[in-house]
Amino acid sequence: MQHKPFFISIPHSGERLPKEVPWLQNLPETVQMCDVDRFVDFLYKPVIEQLKLPHVVTQWHRYFADLNRWPDDVDASTVEGSGHPEGTHPLGFLWKVTTQGDMLLPDPISEDLHRLLVLRYWQPFHDSVKSQYQKFFSIGFKKVYQLDAHSMPSKGTGKHRDPGELRAEIVISDQKGNSCESAYRDLVVTAYETAGFQVRLNWPYLGGRVTQTYGHPEKGQHCIQVEMNRALYMNEDTKQLIPEKAQVVQEQVFQAVSEIEKGILSL
Repeated sequence: MQHKPFFISIPHSGERLPKEVPWLQNLPETVQMCDVDRFVDFLYKPVIEQLKLPHVVTQWHRYFADLNRWPDDVDASTVEGSGHPEGTHPLGFLWKVTTQGDMLLPDPISEDLHRLLVLRYWQPFHDSVKSQYQKFFSIGFKKVYQLDAHSMPSKGTGKHRDPGELRAEIVISDQKGNSCESAYRDLVVTAYETAGFQVRLNWPYLGGRVTQTYGHPEKGQHCIQVEMNRALYMNEDTKQLIPEKAQVVQEQVFQAVSEIEKGILSL
């Protein structure tokens, strides 16, 4: 099989909570799963497995060590001694509240616990992403392409840039042209549109810390973020999968990612 310098990362689908975060353990499911990209790993699993695509998928919940944030994305309300004023990072590395306003972290954690969470749960994911790039560069590729897969609420909340606005089925983000070359962006947009999705570019999301960190076209690193509307496959109130809808979305995702994978070598 011919190697293609393409891999998928899924940083927000994990649901596991370690013993170090007792404040998250006994929350109602609808609160605990409010902002998790629940089922995104399930939706991408068939195409990842059948095409044997390299991937980095977390098992850990985003509320205590958000992999699409930097460790310094904390404030005085989430980490003791933080240099950032209270309220500057309520949805940061540590989530203070959900996007619906439910309390998650009543009191700031210690600096020692913050460091432990970074080393034990944040760093391994990012080490794995870096290793994917290095693996492809080491066998001679000059360009490597990453697809960072997420999900989003169907309507913006008061914590978002688009409160009350109904969203597209797919939002593709490239940091306004800074995280990947335009040919890759166009390939991804066309692939999801051809698979039957309604697509919008860079609104309401521009891309997160993953695209900021790894999207450096001048270094041969091309990273793009793909957000999927949760209403396509789940009940957003109960946070439960709707199997018959999810099967259709799986098939569409398979088609889209297959087209991207085929098109990589022509870029």
